[in-house]
Amino acid sequence: MGTATGHAATTAQNGRVRDAVTAARRVVVKIGSSSLTTASGGLDDGRVDALVDALGLRATDGREVVLVSSGAIAAGLAPLGLPRRPRDLATQQAAASVGQGLLIGRYAAAFARHGRTVGQVLLTVDDVTRRAHYRNAYRTLRKLLDLRAVPIVNENDTVATEEIRFGDNDRLAALVAALVDADLLVLLSDVDALWTGNPTRPGSRRIPEVRDEADLVGVEIGGSGRAGVGTGGMVTKVEAARIATGFGIPVVLTSAAQAVAALAGEPVGTFFHPSLRRPAARLFWLAHATAPRGRLHLDPGAVAAVVGRRKSLLPAGITAVDGAFTAGDPVDLVDTSGAPVARGLVNYDAIELPGLLGRSTADLAAALGPAYEREVVHRDDLVLL
Repeated sequence: MGTATGHAATTAQNGRVRDAVTAARRVVVKIGSSSLTTASGGLDDGRVDALVDALGLRATDGREVVLVSSGAIAAGLAPLGLPRRPRDLATQQAAASVGQGLLIGRYAAAFARHGRTVGQVLLTVDDVTRRAHYRNAYRTLRKLLDLRAVPIVNENDTVATEEIRFGDNDRLAALVAALVDADLLVLLSDVDALWTGNPTRPGSRRIPEVRDEADLVGVEIGGSGRAGVGTGGMVTKVEAARIATGFGIPVVLTSAAQAVAALAGEPVGTFFHPSLRRPAARLFWLAHATAPRGRLHLDPGAVAAVVGRRKSLLPAGITAVDGAFTAGDPVDLVDTSGAPVARGLVNYDAIELPGLLGRSTADLAAALGPAYEREVVHRDDLVLL
């Protein structure tokens, strides 16, 4: 390809990327702790104002904006005299308790300059893994948007445990983007893009676009971000991009300093192209927004039937059961090596299954009654991982 031709193709591609961004009517933006706070841990008023001004440009022209914001624990450090992010859970929760009020208050004041009201939405893992809670979260977010408010979403760090130890708002942002049927997800951090390696290392280059997994081959996706403040890194951001693009939502990954340029559709950061086929919302929820309550171990024949032929899982193909689940709970289906191959909603309680394993449904119906002539996991309630 000649130079002129290559330049024209690049220009056309950049145009399509810009169009996907500028045409977005509903945008979810995620901001990390390190992009909102000072080195000592307090909120940086200048950074908060710059972010809100960038979002205010979108929110005042008829677009809908949802902000997923980290920073509660970090914002609580300085007021409590803590020099760094604490490691023990109780102190983290105390910092979140102090910091969350400061965070939402600061956002409320900043968005008020743009004539917008904010609404605080604090979520835990249960709120995005239990379907009834998931629907309630959707209704709250939808009503806030209908009322022209800006939802400010964060993990409920004051009462949460697992999220504080291991979690990050990147995955939450991807799930919220799918929940509100967003047209665009923007992940903002202190790193300006996805790079082939450490950005400070000679030879590393910025990756302007990711079309599919092939574009990530050979990319060193290590931790990024300011030490001691945030919990996430590039790993969680790429995983969040996978989740969102898998639901058909394009993703822009860039730094908070480039938020205005990114939202204007300028070719900054890294643009992740969405999947052309959007999965059913129910199966997306099952794959990404549920935590398995147990595991069903499959024999090779059952793995081939479920994965290769997309069949329902029958008792005859199960060799062992782990966990304490009830009918309707999500469970992982694992192969002979213990690797999850699918997730589904189980039709039996865990205590019922051991006596059914390895037996055909016809045999079970004859011995126990017609109620036992049903699949353990129906194919319509099953998604491959």
